[in-house]
Amino acid sequence: MKYPTIILPGLVLLLFLGACATPEVKTQAAPLPADTARTQVVLLPDPDGKVGEITIKNKGGVQMITKAGHMAETGDAVPAGAAQAPMAKEDIDKIYGAALSALPERPKTFILYFRTDSTELTEASRKTLSSVKNAVDSRQSRDISVIGHTDRTGKKKYNFSLSRSRALKVKKILVSTGVNPATIEIGYHGEANPLIKTPDGVAEPRNRRVEVTVR
Repeated sequence: MKYPTIILPGLVLLLFLGACATPEVKTQAAPLPADTARTQVVLLPDPDGKVGEITIKNKGGVQMITKAGHMAETGDAVPAGAAQAPMAKEDIDKIYGAALSALPERPKTFILYFRTDSTELTEASRKTLSSVKNAVDSRQSRDISVIGHTDRTGKKKYNFSLSRSRALKVKKILVSTGVNPATIEIGYHGEANPLIKTPDGVAEPRNRRVEVTVR
């Protein structure tokens, strides 16, 4: 039997193969004895085209896959540095197509900016709110995070409170457009997690923000 599965996050595909489970594909790594249990590992790029890497460790040693579309087989009987091979797209689709189709959409994050020492959104960010609502509706999202931030002007305690007020303001706006309040979780970090690191007291507009993530 064969047991295809997929690991999240990241596009690392695994196929666990038994003694008589080898799928009929055009690309194969180095052959192993028929009674050897093994796992086939394939590295795919992220939806944005970025390619990571996979480190495979077993009793035979360590090897890495760094090229998109390449696969290797691993198992206790597989030697370190076992041959890797590019896997044809049609083979990836044949073996993993159903699993890839079942992947959820990646979270989408929007950054909304604020005026200095205020819970008032900038003009550009007010226009972004419609895109946030569209993402919520198209995904039928039930998991939305709203995280408030500030720059490093003012006292830390005050900024913590201001970041909370900004997050609450955005939640209120989203609810007013019909978003279920039960689906929104708020958080606030004050000046602790800036997008742009600055010395204390610097007014950095890109740090005066709320990050909305729609899942």
